[in-house]
This record gives sequence, structure tokens and C-alpha cells, in this order.
Amino acid sequence: MTLVMHMINKFTKVYDDLAHKIQNDELRAGSLLPSENELTELYKTSRETIRKALKMLSEDGYIHKVQGKGSIVLDISKFNFPVSGLVSFKELAQKMGHRARTEVVKLERTIPSPEIVENMRLSSGQAVWKLFRVREIDREKIILDKDYLNEEIVPELTKEICQNSIYEYIESELGLSISFAKKEITVEEPNEDDYAYLNLDGFSNIVVVKNYVYLDDARLFQYTESRHRPDKFRFVDFARRK
Repeated sequence: MTLVMHMINKFTKVYDDLAHKIQNDELRAGSLLPSENELTELYKTSRETIRKALKMLSEDGYIHKVQGKGSIVLDISKFNFPVSGLVSFKELAQKMGHRARTEVVKLERTIPSPEIVENMRLSSGQAVWKLFRVREIDREKIILDKDYLNEEIVPELTKEICQNSIYEYIESELGLSISFAKKEITVEEPNEDDYAYLNLDGFSNIVVVKNYVYLDDARLFQYTESRHRPDKFRFVDFARRK
């Protein structure tokens, strides 16, 4: 047991040190990491320990291992978010492993404001789930997702579901099919919620992605404002001229 714990502590220390150097640009994007032999000498440890650390760095999106070439440092300063795709944060975060986490800061069943009623085409007095989630990457709070879900379509939500993946719950547990979304992207000044929940020191703008999400029967069931700190994200799409 002591030997196993010692090995775990050793490879996590190697992982933490290399991750810190990548985060602080001491190991630059596009450069090659030292070889396994060089890392073994540098950290005074076994090759097995180095391989475990490299495997974890690869799983968490810090490096890309190329056969016969070595480990290439990836650009972690920005994260690609597909404009035309309809994916959950959990699906995107899986590429970042332990670097990403979600915190549910608000979940309540409520009668929405007139603006939300209009955006979601609701009847007067119809209830919604109001959900705020903070997305943290590399220990920085950089996305605030403000979700409103039609309570008639999604009758129950828990903090555990929201912490994991609402889309997974809707499709797997409720048996509904999420089909398409209309998106609007704007740049705005931060509001009180942005300052309260995000790390915004030095930033005077927020990139806001508004999503109107529909089921395959064309029912609008979700309206989302995904509020991004602008330095960390690039929104990508693929366009073809016919």
C-alpha cells in the first residue's frame, strides 16, 4: 500500500509540475516535451511514473502524443466552442479532463420575467426551471451559463442532474430527442451576475451566446445565455461555398 501511494504521489507531482509549466508558458504551445528518458532523469523517477504522468496530461488536453515524434504541447490559452454544433459542456469538458468543473449556484422553479416569457413563447403564469452554473477551467471561473427550461417539458430537475448533464438526462431518462438550436452571439458589458460569479479582473466585455433549443417535434424547451470571459474562447465553424 505504501509503495502504491508513493508511486501515485510521484506521478501526480510530475503531472502538476509539467501542467504548471504549460499553464505559465514555460513550455510553449507547439514545442516538444523532453523525451521520456530526459524526464526520467529530470524528475529522478521511473519511466513507468513518467508514462502515467504523460498519459494524464494527454487526457486533460495539455499535450498530444505523436508516434515516433514525442509529446507536443497544446495551446491551452483558448478553447474551441463550435458555433453550429449542439453539444453539452460535459461533452466539451471531457477533452479537458480534470481541468474543467461545474458548480451549480442557483436552481429554482419560478415564474419567469416577461423577457423570458417572450423568449420562450410561454403562456402567462407558466413555470420554468431557472438554473445558473459556473464553469471553471484551470481554476478560473470563466463561463456563467444561465438556463431556463420549460417545466411542463422537464418536470423535475435536481442539482445532481445539473452538475452532470441536463442533455444526457433529457435524452436518456425522459426519452426526448433534442434536435436543433438557434444561436445569437453578442458582446456586452458585464452585469452584476457576471461580476458576482466570474473572475473578471481587468475585463470590461463579456461574449454572450444565446441559445434557443428545440426538441425534434419543434417545441422550444430551453433558453440559455452562456456568458463567456472573452480571452479564453474562440467560436469556430466550418463553412462551404456551394
